[in-house]
Amino acid sequence: TILAVVLVVSAFPLYYTLLLGSSDQVSISQRALPQLWPDASIFAGFANVMSSSQINFWLALTNSVIISVVVSVATVLTSTLAGFSFAKLRYPGRNALLVFVIATMAVPTQLGVIPMYILMSELDWIGKIQAVIVPALVSAFGVFWMTQYLDSALPYELIEAARVDGASMIRTFWSIAMPAALPAASMLGLFIFVMQWTMFFWPSIVLGSQNPTLPVAVQNLTAGYHDDYSLIMAGVFLVTLPLLIVFAFVGRQLVAGIMQGAVKG
Repeated sequence: TILAVVLVVSAFPLYYTLLLGSSDQVSISQRALPQLWPDASIFAGFANVMSSSQINFWLALTNSVIISVVVSVATVLTSTLAGFSFAKLRYPGRNALLVFVIATMAVPTQLGVIPMYILMSELDWIGKIQAVIVPALVSAFGVFWMTQYLDSALPYELIEAARVDGASMIRTFWSIAMPAALPAASMLGLFIFVMQWTMFFWPSIVLGSQNPTLPVAVQNLTAGYHDDYSLIMAGVFLVTLPLLIVFAFVGRQLVAGIMQGAVKG
């Protein structure tokens, strides 16, 4: 019952967005209650968003896909490497370095915007997607996540056995640590993908409206003299739709992998 209530509360804003996207502008401006079910006009709204002269939808979609995929893969790789190091290797200053990495999570992102923008300007990356990709290649949260998981999921005996058999540390990581970390790494990749797909603040500053991501492009639909809320809501739903598709296809597998990784025997 609790899960059903949470599901309804969580899904209602998205459902209401779909209803507004299939309503006409007159009904929305009069604050009339929209119909209870979306009709076929929502597809016309989707088509209008894709062909709108205010945004370059396909460029924004391409940018969002590239940024989200590249950052997700890179973050999973770097976080798993660092997590393996912090969880299973012994070297001077390890604990202090881990505390420092975790402490960076307490620093608000907004504090680094100005120096980061100056750095991107010096590199001539303003308006280019590498200005969004490169700063996000490493995640302190990802390092902490993978450290905690590998600390309990990867026995020292497996590492010692691999080393006795003559495997190098890199080979031990790829052959032993990476398969053990796969459930948590998959979930981390999904978290990072969603975070990058929905990110608005930094891309809106460093990319602007000429080379936007999808959230920035949808915001540009409000740049005219008259806001078409039906068009805007259709655009908002289009931005969310790929995430729903990803969850529909990989959600069950991710949950199964997490449950499998949690079983000890």
